[in-house]
Amino acid sequence: MNEPRMDQIMQTGLGFWASKTLLSAVELELFTELAQAPGTLPKLRDRLRLHPRSAHDFLDALVALNFLERRDGTYYNTPSTDLYLDKRKPSYIGGILEMANNRLYQFWSGLTAALRTGEPQSEILTGEQGFFELISTDPEKLGGYLQAMTGLSRGSNIAISQRFPWSEFKTAVDVGTAQGDLITQVALANPHIAGIGFDLPQVRPVFEDYITGNGLSGRVHFLPGSFFDSPIPSADVVMMGHILHDWNLEEKKMLIRKAYEALPSGGALIVYESIIDDDRSKNVFGLLMSLNMLIEHPGGFDYTGADCIGWMKEAGFTSTRVEHLVGPDSMVVGIK
Repeated sequence: MNEPRMDQIMQTGLGFWASKTLLSAVELELFTELAQAPGTLPKLRDRLRLHPRSAHDFLDALVALNFLERRDGTYYNTPSTDLYLDKRKPSYIGGILEMANNRLYQFWSGLTAALRTGEPQSEILTGEQGFFELISTDPEKLGGYLQAMTGLSRGSNIAISQRFPWSEFKTAVDVGTAQGDLITQVALANPHIAGIGFDLPQVRPVFEDYITGNGLSGRVHFLPGSFFDSPIPSADVVMMGHILHDWNLEEKKMLIRKAYEALPSGGALIVYESIIDDDRSKNVFGLLMSLNMLIEHPGGFDYTGADCIGWMKEAGFTSTRVEHLVGPDSMVVGIK
C-alpha cells in the first residue's frame, strides 16, 4: 500500500512554477547565450537585462532544476540544454516551448472549463481562427512553427528511418509533412527511397528549402493539397506523424481509410505520436497531450495502440503492430 505523500501533491500542484521558469529562460534565450559563452551572475544579468532582485534566484533555480550547471560561480548549459535549447543548433526544440509560453500557458488555465464543456480554450473560444490558420499567412511565424515541429519529432523520425524495414519498399509519402524532416530522415538513411511531402500549399517554400538543404531535391518532392479534400498520393508507405490526434474519431477513421486506398497490396501505413499505453496508466505525456488536444481543437484526442489497431483493421489492414520509438512516442504499423 502506498504511503501518503504530500511532496508529490505539492510538486505537481505547483509544477507551473518550474514550468514557467524554464519557459522564461527559453524566451530570454538564456541557453543560446550560454552556448556561446558561459557567464557569471553579473555578466548574465547584463547580457539578459535582468533586474538585480531576480537574477540570482532565477539562475540558481535553473541549477536546482538541472537545466544549468554552476562551477566556481560561472553558469553553464547542461548537455541537454546545450543540445536542445540552443537556437543556433538544428536539434533545437525550443520552438514548441516558445509556443507553449506564448499561447498554451494561458489557455491551460481554462482546463476546468474545458473538462466541463468539452469545448476548446484556444483562440477558437473567442471566435478567432485556429492557430494554424492564424500563422499560415505569416511566412516567418509559419516557418518557426514548422521548424519547432521538426525539433519535436527528430528523434522519432530518425528511429523510423532506421527500424522500419525500408528495404522491402521503394516509395513513401509523408502526410502533413510540415518542414519535411520525417521523409528527409527516411530518404537520407535509405538511398533507394523516393519520397513525397504532402501538405497545404503555403508549406511548400519551407519544405523545399529544407529538402534542398539536405541534398534531396532529386528524390523528394512536394505535392500540395488538403488530406480532407484530396486523395492521399499513392506510395508503398504512407506516414502520418503527429497528425491523427488533431482530429475527432470519424476524421481519424477517414484518414486511415484514405491511407489504405493510397497503398498497393503489401503497402504499409505508419502512424506515430505519443501513443497512450493500452492500460492508460504509464504514458503521462500521451495522456496530457490528449488534454492539450481538448484545449486546442474541437474534436482532437490521443489514443492507445489498441485503439489505432482497431481503426486500421476496420479499414482493411490485415497485419498490425505497435513499436516504441523514443521518449513518449510509438508507431503503429498496418500492412495492406
